[in-house]
Amino acid sequence: MSRIFEVLNKSKEGVADLVRPMVAEQIRRAPQTDGEPQGSEVPTGVAEAPAGKKAPAAEPSSLSHIRTLSLRVPAPSPLLPFESGQWRPSEQYRILRTKISQHSKQPRAIVISSPGPGDGKSVTAINTAAALSLKSESHVLLLDADLRKPAIHKQLGLPQSPGLADVLAGACTLENALVHTKEFPNLCAISSGTTPANPVELLDSRQWRAVCTRLRDIFRYVIMDSPPVGSVADYDLIQDVCDGVILVVRPDHTNRNLCRQALELLPKAKFLGVLLNCVPDWTPAGKGGADYYYYASGKVPANDQNGPSG
Repeated sequence: MSRIFEVLNKSKEGVADLVRPMVAEQIRRAPQTDGEPQGSEVPTGVAEAPAGKKAPAAEPSSLSHIRTLSLRVPAPSPLLPFESGQWRPSEQYRILRTKISQHSKQPRAIVISSPGPGDGKSVTAINTAAALSLKSESHVLLLDADLRKPAIHKQLGLPQSPGLADVLAGACTLENALVHTKEFPNLCAISSGTTPANPVELLDSRQWRAVCTRLRDIFRYVIMDSPPVGSVADYDLIQDVCDGVILVVRPDHTNRNLCRQALELLPKAKFLGVLLNCVPDWTPAGKGGADYYYYASGKVPANDQNGPSG
């Protein structure tokens, strides 16, 4: 499965403020702040805290008015390994979670991308968001911003619409597009929505920036799936609103030239690191060297004779 190839920077700073609560649709949206674009159509259904005051931590009941759906993930699957006995990939995603939460820049909106198709960016985005949501104080949003070739709704068994494209086109509210996952109480998702004929125009808009601003106010982390780096103009518009970028690379699959080009295109200020996907039988101390820490707890299933896949 996945592991971190380039170690993300750490810091001693504490975790940022907890997420703001979501309120019912009938509650009127608070006035725009000076920092928001004038005239932008900010989706309704979410109220902001008064200026200069911190909103209280979100309670589980504050999400009760949003659709709650069960995830439908086929088995076997590399998705959501946390409760399926896949101990090694589960631990690797927890390592990624720790490095994100301890990063000196405290990134909140993170785009997961790759040099090309098939490298595993969508799977990584799903598992990263799920791992972050396992922390009780971290409400997380998984956002499918790949409007051309969306995959998250298929992989999780969620409806494609209403979704992001519908919100940006004004066809539905942000609240209507949100889905609260039953299996992960702190995880919400927004699918790509109805496939648009003009994804660039939807993303190159004040509406897109206003939606991202609102999502950052609601969730502790926003994890976005995007098209591959440099493949279409959509990626640059998605990266522009994010704090950090994680590049997913798959050994024996990723095109080296595309990987080199992607690394050159990524802004250094936002580049968090590279994650290697589908790496078999790997441990930090060589094959079997770190298995002691997995097996010492006695949690590895008896049928896992070869240990968790790395």
